[in-house]
Amino acid sequence: MEAVIAVVTLLFVLLVVLGAYATVKAVGAAKRGVDRTITQARRTVEDHTLRAKSFAQLGPAGEIAQLRLKLRTSMRATQDALHAGVAEDESLKESLGLFERLSAHGHELDAELRRLESEPDRATLAERLPALRERTTRITKSADSLRWAARDRAHRFADDDLESLSTQIDVEAGALRHWTTAEPTATTPPPSWPEAPGAAGATDRQTWPEATEDRPAGEPARPAITPPSPRPTYPWQKKTRPESTT
Repeated sequence: MEAVIAVVTLLFVLLVVLGAYATVKAVGAAKRGVDRTITQARRTVEDHTLRAKSFAQLGPAGEIAQLRLKLRTSMRATQDALHAGVAEDESLKESLGLFERLSAHGHELDAELRRLESEPDRATLAERLPALRERTTRITKSADSLRWAARDRAHRFADDDLESLSTQIDVEAGALRHWTTAEPTATTPPPSWPEAPGAAGATDRQTWPEATEDRPAGEPARPAITPPSPRPTYPWQKKTRPESTT
């Protein structure tokens, strides 16, 4: 009985711990989601404010707003492109590390531009604008270079995969339509025509050429078959008896 109570108590404690852990994870995820939403909303509001200042304000203050908007837009686009590409291409990790180093300079410049927005000395602000413009151009140019290189790399892989896929589909389509392709057959020569018949009176009988021998002139032609010669008689042979003797 005590063992059953101990097991039930242990299970209850485990359920409580798991419930607390799940609650903490859910609260943390919700908090991160809320923070992300607030951050995005703050960025959106700030971007719209900078865009409005760049159009409404004239002089150095309006140009500083334009520089901040250009810097933030370029850095955010590059960050999103690299984070999206590194999940599929591990080689972009090095590019992401370079961008993080570039982001440190970008955040520093953005903070400096933010402070200069409320600078009352317009003359000093005008003197510092060329250097700020050059720094902004260098940072945004580097960020744009990383972003477009990552996009070109992704497009190149996509084009290679599409070309390989198209080749495989063409081969498969040809195999499925095998009846439309005439299979090569061995060509046999047609039978020869019979020879044309000879002149009139010719027969199909086989003829043998007559043997011609060189013989002196005036010698009679030797017959085709030599007549038999009389057989010789020998003394031990009996004489033939005449048939009329009695």
